[in-house]
Amino acid sequence: MNQANAQAVDVTPTSKPIPSVLPARRVMIELNDLTKTFYDPKRGLLNAVDHVSLVAYAGEVLGLLGPNGAGKTTTLRILCTVLRPTSGTARVAGYDTVTQADFVRESVGFLSANTGVYDRMTAYEFVRYYGQLHGLAADRLEARIDEIFSLLQMNHFRHTQGAKMSTGMKQKVSIARALIHDPPVLIFDEPTAGLDVLVQRAVLDAIAGLRSLGKCILFSTHIMREVEKLCDRVAIMDQGRILTVGTLPELYQRFGCDDLEAIFFSLVKSSES
Repeated sequence: MNQANAQAVDVTPTSKPIPSVLPARRVMIELNDLTKTFYDPKRGLLNAVDHVSLVAYAGEVLGLLGPNGAGKTTTLRILCTVLRPTSGTARVAGYDTVTQADFVRESVGFLSANTGVYDRMTAYEFVRYYGQLHGLAADRLEARIDEIFSLLQMNHFRHTQGAKMSTGMKQKVSIARALIHDPPVLIFDEPTAGLDVLVQRAVLDAIAGLRSLGKCILFSTHIMREVEKLCDRVAIMDQGRILTVGTLPELYQRFGCDDLEAIFFSLVKSSES
């Protein structure tokens, strides 16, 4: 993103927010006044996540857009039960991330740009191993592997070892690992970082296909084009806070501008001033 080329936008909303999603849709992710505080020896207590409230629904891709250090990854780690919030609550598929962490882990699949694939395991062995960790019965596990490998077009490297895989192959294996237990919620933390254009396209197409299966997908990125191509709604985050949420048409109407990059930079600049 080129900040120098982004036009200035008045980030004062020009209209009242319009409800993005019908209330009848099932809430799959719910953050309520979520806060995560860390202690920095030089700066003292810092709110990496600052009283965030947000919902995501079944059958949608919610984009979480923000610069580095905005609090995106900390929020996702709380949702995956890796971190405990300092205050507030986070629920995934109806389960509390602190008091019902085991149920949350069964309900979520997580993928980042740094997910490792074992060099000596084939794609099939790697995905099967994670299915066994999730306790899938043998016949169910084999059926899931066949289903996922067909969905992601992985059968041609089914028996290829990790050391011989391309970056794109490894990322598909990582997606398959996240899907193997058929979770209703998927959390992707910058899954296309470092990938070439063709592989990025394949990953985005795979995520779009998962949305059509009714999955709730939280998609964290800082790439505007990915947001415009994939996301049903967008939440812009900076300084640990959610600055705005809506569909792209809603954001364009709300801020009187049809340039997401301009809206993003103006909101971030305003939050940091």
